[in-house]
Amino acid sequence: MMSVKRMIMIALAVPIIIIQEQLLVMVPNVQFTVVLIILFSSIFSLKESIIMVLVYVLIDSMYMGALNPLYMTPMVLGWSFIPLSIHTYLRGTKSEMKLAVFALGFGFLYGWIFIPFKIIEQGITTVWPYFIADLPFEIIMAATGFITVILLFKPLYKIIKQYDTEDLHTYRKAKTN
Repeated sequence: MMSVKRMIMIALAVPIIIIQEQLLVMVPNVQFTVVLIILFSSIFSLKESIIMVLVYVLIDSMYMGALNPLYMTPMVLGWSFIPLSIHTYLRGTKSEMKLAVFALGFGFLYGWIFIPFKIIEQGITTVWPYFIADLPFEIIMAATGFITVILLFKPLYKIIKQYDTEDLHTYRKAKTN
């Protein structure tokens, strides 16, 4: 069972992701979402990370007025790819360079995940126009993800882990007494 502290941490992580996106909404695909989801996935368990992603996508979609399964499904799949990766083949990785390269690739993967859903929604003839129109935004998302992970992951991880570890030691000490 998830502790109250972990639920509160997830409850705080989601608005941090949403608020920073809204503050940067005037610059397309420039945001800290990738680094934040990588960061929180490195702190949370896989289950907690997936819950965070699901809540984030639901609230973001409600706020943006896009409660459309053809839009929300690729968002869930895309953002869930980060915690799944962090908890499988990137397990234990704290190397900014490895995570930054992952974020770079993710910028493209996230855009490509939408393609099958655009085909369902608009037909096969829209694949190439959609891909070409989205490519500059994928490049921006990839570059932003790479740069923000290089610059922000390690300092943010140290800050969060410091508080998380302190509380964990206090909890263990109290439990043994």
